[in-house]
Amino acid sequence: MIKQELALKQQQKLSPLQIQTIKLIELPVQELEQRIRQEIEENPVLDDSTREKSDDEETPRDVSLSEISEDDSIPNYKLHVNNYGKDERPQYNSFSVKQSFMQSLLEQLGFRSLSEHKFAVASFIIGSLDDDGYLRRDIESLVDDLAFRANIETTSEEILELLSIIQELEPAGVGARDLRECLLIQLRGMKQTEDVQNAIRIVDGFFQEFSSRHFSKIMSKLGLDKEEMKRAMDKIVKLNPSPGGLVDDSYNDQAQQIVPDFVLDYSDGNLELTMPRFSIPEIKISPRYNEILKDSANNTDRRQKEAMSFIKQKLDSAKWFVEALKQRHNTLYSTMKAIVDYQHEYFIDGDESNLKPMVLKDIAEVTGFDISTISRVVNSKYIETHFGIFPLKYFFSEGLENQDGDEVSTRKLKMVLQECVDAEDKRRPLTDDQLVAEMTERGYKVARRTIAKYRDQLGIPKARLRKELI
Repeated sequence: MIKQELALKQQQKLSPLQIQTIKLIELPVQELEQRIRQEIEENPVLDDSTREKSDDEETPRDVSLSEISEDDSIPNYKLHVNNYGKDERPQYNSFSVKQSFMQSLLEQLGFRSLSEHKFAVASFIIGSLDDDGYLRRDIESLVDDLAFRANIETTSEEILELLSIIQELEPAGVGARDLRECLLIQLRGMKQTEDVQNAIRIVDGFFQEFSSRHFSKIMSKLGLDKEEMKRAMDKIVKLNPSPGGLVDDSYNDQAQQIVPDFVLDYSDGNLELTMPRFSIPEIKISPRYNEILKDSANNTDRRQKEAMSFIKQKLDSAKWFVEALKQRHNTLYSTMKAIVDYQHEYFIDGDESNLKPMVLKDIAEVTGFDISTISRVVNSKYIETHFGIFPLKYFFSEGLENQDGDEVSTRKLKMVLQECVDAEDKRRPLTDDQLVAEMTERGYKVARRTIAKYRDQLGIPKARLRKELI
């Protein structure tokens, strides 16, 4: 017997306007500009009203879609976007992202006398480097990948030969397969003084002992006195363990600029939040297509009706896009205003200790938006303040209670933890249990596992690895 069941299922279907708005909210200001220009190119109904018009060109006017169809009646203000003010502020403060790490290496590689085949293999190796500049791929797997993915035949010997060339590029240490090799590459590229040679002997022959801070054992094995050991250590600790983080520091025309989505000015004790337009086009719906529809309203020709249908679709699409831009602006502004109000004391002077614990839910409750919407607003957006440019994510952190019952942000706790480590005796670094006691004395009750978590996030090694030879 076949049993039939009827189940009711509630589904929420997003409208084209909602979908459009969600997509636009996610975009930072640079990508928004590109998206608007793309829409202008693809939809002839949209006009960039910021473009200069020639004398013989008709000045665009705002058009109400009610002139086209009563069913699509929409207020005139919704057909025109002008939310950003008239100050384009071409000389805004921004900061640049340095030249691409891979791009820098490939440019250097181009100055080497390599055959087309060897250049292709070396380029593939560079493309296989991790973000920190290390090659963690197995050599044999690179041989297989080159054969299957790039249709290039090579050998392990050739890859090692080309890797040695890559390891000669800047920044020093790039292409290393582990930290030991990275440090050795840098040391061997330095002027070979006695201190540098001792540093090479330590890293090459006693890297495990060096990592564990077993200085006495190293001094005994290499016959170094305390001063010689200190000088060699000074050479090692100044090396860069992450060469991928050092890129060419010259800011050039190819450098990508991070443009702030918000500007917060502080004057006469007041905070003023704005969303400058910068180079974002100001768009409106072109009147030309309204005239076309009006002239063709009574035309019964099939092709003419198809053309009218196409124009009608473009008008609908334009209407949704213009309205989505307005909703994006309102959503972003409301969210940022709520963040500024919530962290008002911090935004006065930028004192990090004044940052209150704040999570997405807090701002969602203030604005009435969903947490997912707040997350989209915060992602990849920046604000320019009188004390610097910051990603919006910077202002969010969880909190814990101190001994007085007041809630303290995790950022404040990390600051105090860093202060404890900075003040410790480096000959006898504080263990995590001792750090718990230090934090308690300062009025912050934090569990040992929390100390270990924050220490890792701050990049602070364990106590035995912080021990210094003084």
